[in-house]
Amino acid sequence: MSSGHQKKVAVILSGCGVYDGAEIQESVLTLLSIVQQGAAYQCFAPDINQYHVINHLTGEESREQRNVLVEAARIARGEIKPLTTLKVADFDALIVPGGFGAAKNLSDFAFKGAELHVQVDMMVAVKAFAEAGKPIGLICIAPAMAGRIFAEGVIATIGNDVATAEAMEQTGVTHQSCTVEDIVVDETHKLVTTPAYMLANNISEAATGISKLVTKVLSLTKQLAAAESM
Repeated sequence: MSSGHQKKVAVILSGCGVYDGAEIQESVLTLLSIVQQGAAYQCFAPDINQYHVINHLTGEESREQRNVLVEAARIARGEIKPLTTLKVADFDALIVPGGFGAAKNLSDFAFKGAELHVQVDMMVAVKAFAEAGKPIGLICIAPAMAGRIFAEGVIATIGNDVATAEAMEQTGVTHQSCTVEDIVVDETHKLVTTPAYMLANNISEAATGISKLVTKVLSLTKQLAAAESM
């Protein structure tokens, strides 16, 4: 891809709602930042049932089933595709917002910690970006999957939660503590991470780090394009 075209970012959502899906504010801030910086996005989600459904008013589990793709379509205003249709060649970068869906639907980190597995469609998609050397941004709890996606020694952050960081390190991640408004960049693996609502007290704090993450991810695509054109 030439450096002159509009950058396209694939955004993978994990449902709709912080406790059982994609964190809505993180997701919207990500999409907003992508467009504000002159790039375009396409949302994707796995066509699977959520692990469970949480009543976001009471915090209690609800006795119903919901589909990750159907729920994520709420955030994407219906403009979303099944994750199995994501082709790495069509995009310059990949970003995954947080929310418990990243640790319950896209992986089982919420339940298995260091023994986590990444959902099959998710693993295929993210591995393709990693192997193509295309930049990836993981937000909030999504970096918990980094050790499964990349090789040993990949650098990432979830902020400063000791137990979560230790579980990540057992999967091969080198964890770096990070403040809410900042990012951690692994230039070798072209991975950018930020804590967002792992640390944020409000939407403004989350926005600062997410905007920096999107900026860096897009700048890494320019570096990749420049290297390919040499």
